[in-house]
Amino acid sequence: MKPRAMHKAAAEARIADESLAVPGFAGQVIAWQQQHGRHGLPWQGTSDPYRIWLSEIMLQQTQVAAVIPYYLRFLERFPTVRSLADAELAAVMGLWSGLGYYSRARNLHRCAQLVRDQHGGAFPASAATLATLPGIGRSTAAAIAAFAFAERAAILDGNVKRVFCRVFGIDGFPGEKAVENLLWARAQALLPERHIQAYTQGLMDLGATVCTRSRPKCDACPFRPSCVAHGSARVAQLPARKPSKPVPQRQTEMIIALCGDEVLLEQRGPSGIWGGLLSLPELPGVDLPGDASDAVASAAAGFGTVLRADPLDRLSHGFTHFTLHIRPWLVRVGERHVMAAEPSAFSWHRADSLAAAPLPAPVRKLLMRLLVEPRLAGMD
Repeated sequence: MKPRAMHKAAAEARIADESLAVPGFAGQVIAWQQQHGRHGLPWQGTSDPYRIWLSEIMLQQTQVAAVIPYYLRFLERFPTVRSLADAELAAVMGLWSGLGYYSRARNLHRCAQLVRDQHGGAFPASAATLATLPGIGRSTAAAIAAFAFAERAAILDGNVKRVFCRVFGIDGFPGEKAVENLLWARAQALLPERHIQAYTQGLMDLGATVCTRSRPKCDACPFRPSCVAHGSARVAQLPARKPSKPVPQRQTEMIIALCGDEVLLEQRGPSGIWGGLLSLPELPGVDLPGDASDAVASAAAGFGTVLRADPLDRLSHGFTHFTLHIRPWLVRVGERHVMAAEPSAFSWHRADSLAAAPLPAPVRKLLMRLLVEPRLAGMD
């Protein structure tokens, strides 16, 4: 065994032994994590706050399996916080494209710039200061501080809320302020005096791999004998679900304007669900008739000589708070118009450049299916 591996194994064995001396809930979490938790994730085994911060931001509302390839590509392109801060936002958005929740990418870039400009290129060592940076909430700040600086700080992400609600039988929707305050008080009270990294990782692992939302693996849980939800047959009822409301439905018409092997894209503004990304020109579709080819052709006339406009198959894309229904229109342009002299939000892009473009997921799906995949098939 190599010296580094021997040192790591010895350290883990020491923590496992010492966890027996950590009382109660925290001790059980630490002991379980050492034996059954996750140890081979790309962002583990480091105290580099940049790498830890990057992983924590990507893991917000996104599963580990989806994050890993993005995380590795980001580190290859931006190995330090300074390299990320110095990059153009478009390059950051391009690498993020497909991971969703794009405000995270904009905040990631802004946060890196603030660390470079206001903190000398080094992340603050306290959770309280970390939480003042863009995109870093209270729980994420605590996770970074615990893993990078061994600060005794409490986390409370969705997985941890679920573990607490079930193990301790906490009723009520965790998103309600009163319930959330109760959970934060519980999280703070349970913090161990030692081994904060193993404890924090253990809570995350329990929620992500054992105490899952559906089909939890209660037989593998160290708290099964004392779990209130299990003992009262309320595992499926805890935590309480958010009171249901009708999901708002939105509609839009997207214009896929083609001229030769180029497609017209629009640079979206810095805010909104797709802020900073390239997308297709849109027309709000609520009041358009079923046969809206004339209206679409008229709207596209500013881009060039419209030869024809044909509707394509509709598709829907779900967001956190609404569902977007898209009717795409394939608009053939015979001759392009010259764009205005001042900087324009619209620009033409070759089909072979789309794979690396910062596109929203449904737009990427549309263009890949329409332009890129047939082209690749023709090269076989």
